[in-house]
Amino acid sequence: MAEFLQVSTATEDRSSAEALARSTVSARLAAGAQIVGPVLSAFWHEGEFGTGEEWQLLFKIRADRYADLERHLLDQHPWKNPEITAVPIVAGSAAYLRWVSATTAPEAQD
Repeated sequence: MAEFLQVSTATEDRSSAEALARSTVSARLAAGAQIVGPVLSAFWHEGEFGTGEEWQLLFKIRADRYADLERHLLDQHPWKNPEITAVPIVAGSAAYLRWVSATTAPEAQD
């Protein structure tokens, strides 16, 4: 398994995205969060096709913290079945990855 992941989710508005970013980073489940948006999404929901604007969140995390992050997002997310996906970070600058690791270590302090 990869040592680091980029995890993504989306919300329907900027304020929800900012709240998720703040709660996740302040809990040290992610080293940082990027909010991108609005983006246009096309999807199936409850048997109907739809489109809408969403705000995408990208988190950089240690892979061993994924389960904690997923639980946090499911608990804090405004949607009952949000997209939460992860892709491995297969390469990155050594200094940046050390920062991600140190920032999100369970024992990390301010």
